[in-house]
Amino acid sequence: MRRLLMLLFGPLAVALSALVLAAGPAAADSPHFISEGTASITSSGAYLVTHFKEAGLGSTTTTEAITLHIDTASATYACVNGGSNHPKATNKQSVTASLNVMKNFAVRNGQTTGDIQAGPPAAGPFKPECSPPMMVVLVEVSYSGVSLIGLAGDTSAEPDLSACLFPGLGIC
Repeated sequence: MRRLLMLLFGPLAVALSALVLAAGPAAADSPHFISEGTASITSSGAYLVTHFKEAGLGSTTTTEAITLHIDTASATYACVNGGSNHPKATNKQSVTASLNVMKNFAVRNGQTTGDIQAGPPAAGPFKPECSPPMMVVLVEVSYSGVSLIGLAGDTSAEPDLSACLFPGLGIC
């Protein structure tokens, strides 16, 4: 009877053991952000996260795809003349969008660090037109609902930020 049980369940036990052993290293990987990094808005109006750090990526992973996700990115653009003044016309527009930028980062010793940026949303056509010698400038930006997302779904919440990039116009 014992021999019959071993004959029937032996291959099943070997298969289950192999499955458990193969899953062991994968179960040890637990991606998570150790540092959210430092968030800021660049002079061009982009949302920038510098020096973030993600760990728990395992010893076999060589690259990690990280997404900078922004629920709401708003930008206000205006026409300015050669003297950097905004005419009293209605040549101003606000644009709102959701943004996602994915970037691959090298993984060393189960972790990665880096910088990533997104935005601002692009300006659309102006009504009335912003024709030369006037030019379109980004006046202000704001970003909310910002997070870093690792490939495994781990997240790091980033702060909501806004900035007035052209304060002399009196728009912000």
